[in-house]
Amino acid sequence: QVQVVESGGGLVQPGGSLRLSCVASIGIFNQYNGAWYRQVPGEERDMVATISAGGGTEYSNSVKGRFTISRENAKKTVYLNMNDLEPEDSAVYICCVNLMDWKYCGQGTRVTVSS
Repeated sequence: QVQVVESGGGLVQPGGSLRLSCVASIGIFNQYNGAWYRQVPGEERDMVATISAGGGTEYSNSVKGRFTISRENAKKTVYLNMNDLEPEDSAVYICCVNLMDWKYCGQGTRVTVSS
């Protein structure tokens, strides 16, 4: 059974930084695309950043220049480095990995940006 587990969330002051990690128990992890989404209660899940199996990245306009997605295939891990955090970044951050029709997501890790 595939498991996707996020970690690294927490409480941070505006302007601060956090690094989220996502470990996926997948045998051929290097062939999967990775993505981070975020969701606020009562709102739709929004894409934050994606990284392809080949390392290509895309970002939502709201985080471009502040967040960086990366991957470490040997550790089957996708990272999200978040800098210059704003209160509007507060949400549950959810990691998903996909290969064609196979998609697996974790339960999420909560990020709260507040003074």
